[in-house]
Amino acid sequence: MAHHGHHDTRPDSDDPTTYWDARYGEQDAMWRFRPNAVLATEAVRFTPGSALDLGAGEGGDALWLADRGWTVRAVDISRVALDRGAATARERGLDGMVRWEQADLTTWVPDETFDLVTSHFLHSPVALDEEAILRTATTAVAPGGHLLVVKHGEVPGGAPVHAGRVFPGPEDVVVQLELDPAAWSVDLAERRPRDATLPDGTTVRTEDVVVLATRTASRSEDEDGESA
Repeated sequence: MAHHGHHDTRPDSDDPTTYWDARYGEQDAMWRFRPNAVLATEAVRFTPGSALDLGAGEGGDALWLADRGWTVRAVDISRVALDRGAATARERGLDGMVRWEQADLTTWVPDETFDLVTSHFLHSPVALDEEAILRTATTAVAPGGHLLVVKHGEVPGGAPVHAGRVFPGPEDVVVQLELDPAAWSVDLAERRPRDATLPDGTTVRTEDVVVLATRTASRSEDEDGESA
């Protein structure tokens, strides 16, 4: 489901699974298995461990992490995208490093914690409660682990599917995550410009919102501190 948005068209189906399977089925390797730039910039500083990639799509980020020693759980609603990522993992000798899981993130609940939880461009023209999904994602971050959220900061190249939409700023995203200051430190909350390529090959300048936070304590430790 992770995508860059500026290639989107109006949905032919309101069912998320049908829509995203059709989107990925339209062409081979929609994103050419490239990692998102923010992930490559920020995660390179972290010691490899366990990672959760929410809205993993074809697995560009998951493959990048696995290639650097992370064990990754890649979750997405599209089986088409996940199968494509799994095939690429096998080709690269990384199949034992990534677990590919098909699930609707609107109802999916993590059953373990990770050293890194990442979500890039979790926008969708069909039903998707982004705020609820990301709040749930915070529960999957282990103490000492990191949460990396990247969103569009503006309409990328005037993409019609996002017309009229107001994207939250970095401070808004931090508020939406409902991070307890006793258990989290916000390391980054900023707007970051980048170049985006439109379907016609035109390159435009756009802007992303980047939030990086570190869990400094478990919820039980925080609760103990409050009751002391």
